[in-house]
Amino acid sequence: MLVKEIAQQLGASFIGDGDINITRVANLATAHEGDISFLSDPKYRSALETSQASCVMVKPELKEHVKGAAIVLNDPYLGFARVAQMLDTTPPVAEGIAPSAIIHPSAKLGANVAIGPNAVIGAEVELGDNVQIGANCVLGPKVKIGANTKLYPLVSVYHDCEIGAHCLIQSSTVIGGDGFGYANDKGEWVKIPQTGRVIIGDRVEIGACTCIDRGALDNTIIESNVIIDNLCQIAHNVKIGYGTAVAGGTTFAGSVTIGKYCIIGGTSVFNGHITIADQVTISGMCMVMRSITEPKSTYSSGIPAQPNAEWRKTAARVLHINDMYHRLQELEQKVAALQEH
Repeated sequence: MLVKEIAQQLGASFIGDGDINITRVANLATAHEGDISFLSDPKYRSALETSQASCVMVKPELKEHVKGAAIVLNDPYLGFARVAQMLDTTPPVAEGIAPSAIIHPSAKLGANVAIGPNAVIGAEVELGDNVQIGANCVLGPKVKIGANTKLYPLVSVYHDCEIGAHCLIQSSTVIGGDGFGYANDKGEWVKIPQTGRVIIGDRVEIGACTCIDRGALDNTIIESNVIIDNLCQIAHNVKIGYGTAVAGGTTFAGSVTIGKYCIIGGTSVFNGHITIADQVTISGMCMVMRSITEPKSTYSSGIPAQPNAEWRKTAARVLHINDMYHRLQELEQKVAALQEH
């Protein structure tokens, strides 16, 4: 694409030669001729002097520092994301209907559906227009998938689950597996059938090897515009609100409700049956044991890495916190008694 064409699609202005041909996106340090890059943080302005990028996306206040062509916009990082989509060379998940795919006669396929080798499409499945199903995917009976959604190879979607339009599900993710529901009869585990479903909205992206369990009675719900990273565990009856982002390795116990536009750091853990307000930020490695009711708040936990010798001392002192607490109470009482006299 030409620089001027990119600027037009971004609704931005450009300076310099608008007829330069751009073939890919790159970072400032490694960019070459034909590449487009971006700079959003002024403290890295010196990188503009040595970069070989043919065009750079910058904020208005930085345009005078660009030595060549530039696209000027208020959010260069968002511009980078848009241009990366324009120049994306990722191959399709599947093309056409593979001869080895197994498709139940009652399944309904929209226009231009593509299904890869050895995929299994169950009874009464409904696939919207332009859906792509990768090799070795399995869709159980009555699964519904909206238009333009892509499932990469080895994704499994159990019966009755629904996925909206324009979603992207990475390889080996399991949607609709049984929740962890059991009763105990004198030491013997009695399985509770999980009769709810998983309902996923539009424009949801889910990373590889993530598990989203079906509801025990009601449904597990992932609202639209949610992004979920790799290796996450989302238990039965969890609800994740619109626009929330969940980083890798996070675990939600059953019946957690997450508000809208939350940011959840990687390897965080959520206790069951709690509610998180809208726009809450959770730092990585948080252990969230109670509901958070204040919107737009930020929570952190976990112990930062220390040299082993220091960590040993810290761990030893933690074991004595209760004794230290009681000793402090006694000292406070003695001080208060002296002050009274």
